[in-house]
Amino acid sequence: MSRIAILDAPSNLGLRPPTATSVPGCAKAPGALRDHGLVARLGARDAGCLTPPRFDPGDWRPGDGVSQAADIARYSIRLADRIGAIMTAGEFPVVLGGDCSVALGSTLAMNRLGEDRGGRIGLVYVDAHSDFRHPGNASVVGAAAGEALALVTGRGQGELAGIEQRRPYVRDADVVLIGMRQSDEHRMDLQAGGFNVRTAPDVRVHGANPTAQWARGLLGGCLGFWVHLDVDVLDPSAMPAVDAPTPGGIGYAELEMLLRGLVGSPDCLGIEFTVFDPDFDVEGVYAQDLVNTLVAGLSAVGSLGTSRPLSALADDDSEFSPVIPVQPKRPPRSSRRTPATS
Repeated sequence: MSRIAILDAPSNLGLRPPTATSVPGCAKAPGALRDHGLVARLGARDAGCLTPPRFDPGDWRPGDGVSQAADIARYSIRLADRIGAIMTAGEFPVVLGGDCSVALGSTLAMNRLGEDRGGRIGLVYVDAHSDFRHPGNASVVGAAAGEALALVTGRGQGELAGIEQRRPYVRDADVVLIGMRQSDEHRMDLQAGGFNVRTAPDVRVHGANPTAQWARGLLGGCLGFWVHLDVDVLDPSAMPAVDAPTPGGIGYAELEMLLRGLVGSPDCLGIEFTVFDPDFDVEGVYAQDLVNTLVAGLSAVGSLGTSRPLSALADDDSEFSPVIPVQPKRPPRSSRRTPATS
């Protein structure tokens, strides 16, 4: 069995400041999730924390390109190194972000792996938003979190889209988007690019587990796939503690089934969670609900009887505590706040 290794990647470099004198709170997400027992309940190895550079947009102005790009690029290389080391040890990486710009590091790691093994690695992008803003469809770019999918598919400034002269990190046809809202402004761009998309309403119509099977089938020609999960895929009535809550999302039960269906595949190589913001969760109720759902969903990783492809030099036979799924409770509406947008 593949043991889970949890790595904190608390970068908030890809977001805009909520106010002129503050920084985005998603850097606190790994600590908040750990406070609710995520590591112990998953029986995971603690892989530590990759400390990001200080959040400092400086005197960035529209037209300057992506804010803090040099820091994001350096951090992405370090994150790719850490993910690669976890996989070399035969473990299943679970990365706790941070904002969506951590996808640059994870897909860079996957691109390296695919090159080493002579094949392609796919990407399942579970998010309320397409994160597909780039110079070809927007007059101004700036916050890498809103441009993450565009960057990892080779669109945008080379400093981020072409790290190590790798461009793209993942092909358009090897990306599956799940949970995007139908009103997303870049939906037509994605269709023109040949991306595979199933919106949040589509997930409800087809079902979460069948959607996971659909995604796995589309990536059957890849050596494996990585999962990106932005928790704003959840409806704001269940999860308002994100930087850009968008109505029309899925619920906790659907998210749990989707996770089970994805990570339960031996082709799933790892997963990252992004954009949870504890600043909007003063009482910790949303963190608790999220941890309950993640523990239940990720239990499928430990249930596999075969080692993950590509990741292990030798089987890891170490024992770890069983995962006990817990149904999330509904948070009190009185705790809800409306965060600043990214």
